[in-house]
Amino acid sequence: MMPGAALVWCPFPEIESARVAADALLDDRLIACANILGSVESRFVWDGARAVGSEVGVLCKTTSERLEDVIERLGELHPYDTPAVIGWHADAAHPATFTWLAGSIPG
Repeated sequence: MMPGAALVWCPFPEIESARVAADALLDDRLIACANILGSVESRFVWDGARAVGSEVGVLCKTTSERLEDVIERLGELHPYDTPAVIGWHADAAHPATFTWLAGSIPG
């Protein structure tokens, strides 16, 4: 994989667990930043039934090289038994953004 940027989206049940996970990922130097977006209305199917809930969205910025590590670590940190952790490689990033990411996250 060519060096590049990557993002990971993950909703949490409340802000404190989102903060704990974000801080752990920062301490582990797996991400350069986590944007905790606040309340998100989630509408989903769970155990065959439609449900609605309030969650806190988190968007993590990392490098392509560490994407799988972030996804795995979020699965360990998350309070849900089945967390929704979705990551993707960014198609483009400003050169200064990638320089910041690469300088914040060891390869």
